[in-house]
Amino acid sequence: MPVYILKRLFQALFVVIAVTLLVSYAIRLSGDPTAMLVSGGGAISEADLQRIRAGLGLDQPFHMQYLNFLGGVIKGDFGNSFFGGTPVWTLIAQALPATLLLSFLSLVISFLISIPLGIHAAVKAGSWSDQIIRIFSLIGLSFPNFWLAIMLVLIFSIKLEWLPSSGFLVYQGIVLPCLTLALILSAINVRIVRSAMLETLSTQYILVSRAKGLKDRVVLYKHALRNCLIPLLTFVGLQFGDLLGGVVIVERVFNWPGMGSLAFDAISARDYPVLQGTITVLALMIVLTNLAIDLAYGIIDPRIGRK
Repeated sequence: MPVYILKRLFQALFVVIAVTLLVSYAIRLSGDPTAMLVSGGGAISEADLQRIRAGLGLDQPFHMQYLNFLGGVIKGDFGNSFFGGTPVWTLIAQALPATLLLSFLSLVISFLISIPLGIHAAVKAGSWSDQIIRIFSLIGLSFPNFWLAIMLVLIFSIKLEWLPSSGFLVYQGIVLPCLTLALILSAINVRIVRSAMLETLSTQYILVSRAKGLKDRVVLYKHALRNCLIPLLTFVGLQFGDLLGGVVIVERVFNWPGMGSLAFDAISARDYPVLQGTITVLALMIVLTNLAIDLAYGIIDPRIGRK
């Protein structure tokens, strides 16, 4: 197991370096941030522009800028924002808890919705309830997250006036963004649970469990569900990247002060240090989540841990 963990950590390190390298190169193709820094301040000479670029380290070749960034990351320093000079770590520390809270609650609500519905659809395969669940799942898969977010705002905030359309200061403000992400995730997870449960219910050990007289609830939730969790966890690891990508849009719609909003603002302002730091942290979150899921396989099914 230690060798396996070290191997996965090395792979995670390679992924983070590759992602940050591509992002750093891509954002530099978007333009010169010094033009935005001096916009609105009147005419400025080329010599002054060069001094600003030198002060920001933008006069160096790209590979030197990137190596300086990696050196700072190793020391725990992501640099300072080009706009205001705030340390990037400070901005991330302010935004990260909001994104983690939104992502975690969305996943939990998705499981609470998709696991019972997926099990019911598998047990009642071919019934009218199974058909309804599959239809609603297909409809959920067809909705873009930004469209669903806007519809929820129109219904619950504008028409019914039950919930605030934005904000972080009141606990009701998390309901709509969390519901938006959870519904999208549930639409996919219901189909995964149903498919895995259908396959599991036909196995011999399930038939033996039922022959012993065990209650259906025990057979389904204690024995069958445990095997169904492996494909579900696998897909959750893949989903997590999409979840964080969806968070960028959802956070903007609901004015949620998380990593998505921070990254969006950094892209708009061409704030290289903030965007590099944000993407690095998000990439680390994704690879560490997938590592945790790989380790969870051995807990759910001990046979996997011995391979």
